[in-house]
Amino acid sequence: MPVSIDMPAYLTRLGLPEMEDHEPSVTALAALHRAHAERVPYEVLWIPLGRQVTVCPREAVGRILAGRGGYCYHLNGAFSLLLRALGYRVTRHVGGVQGWRDEQAGANGGHLALTVSGLPSDASPDGEWFVDLGMGDGLHGPLPLVTGEYEQGPFRYALRPSEAEPGGWRFDHDPVGSFRGLDFRTEKARMSDFGVKHEEMSTSATSSFVLTPMAARRDAAGVDVLRARNLRRIDDGDVLTELATESEYFAALDGVFGMTFDAAERAILWERASAAHDRWLREKKP
Repeated sequence: MPVSIDMPAYLTRLGLPEMEDHEPSVTALAALHRAHAERVPYEVLWIPLGRQVTVCPREAVGRILAGRGGYCYHLNGAFSLLLRALGYRVTRHVGGVQGWRDEQAGANGGHLALTVSGLPSDASPDGEWFVDLGMGDGLHGPLPLVTGEYEQGPFRYALRPSEAEPGGWRFDHDPVGSFRGLDFRTEKARMSDFGVKHEEMSTSATSSFVLTPMAARRDAAGVDVLRARNLRRIDDGDVLTELATESEYFAALDGVFGMTFDAAERAILWERASAAHDRWLREKKP
């Protein structure tokens, strides 16, 4: 049974109020995906602020409408509800992300991936599409779920059969990206499949999301990534800017990622970002 969401408000948040009555199509799916990537940040700032956030997609929609974002469970979970409300055939999948260290490939529940079916085109004769807003510096628009190499802005990606998940898929990120790649299964997932990993990633003292406040925003030309007090812009170049003052830090959160905070929240975030930045400086010393 379809889940009711405030679709007009969601589309307005994406800057696409005119799409409420559109017919599902590859062109419209791409427009929705791009708008979501550009306007809704990938962010984990709710963690240092001590917010209790679940993997419930309806809850995630509420957060997005309130001007916030989330990570894969929230962004892809919410987007799946929007797409279903608009008439798209969407499936959630259990996935897993591997960083640049020697991490084991496979779908361990650390990622929620999406596919959309029923939209055949020259690029995807079977009508299957890989849809993912939960990778931070990942996709700007959907990819045909077809083995091959793809280019979006400065990034080059690859899709191929997964070696770790028989019958599943492997996404290989660009070498300049924040992670090596991800695997996802073809079976339909339930949101309860992600509860354990969500708890670990949002509360464990060793989780990178707990250790370092971060946000990311993808656009057609590249990506902006804020980690601690370092703002990195990757497009035709790769520029790292240290945000030396509190005013610079929150100007970036507002101007680049579209997020504002009250005085109490600002004090907490600045303290946590500064502590993470100091740790990064110590660790990078020879």
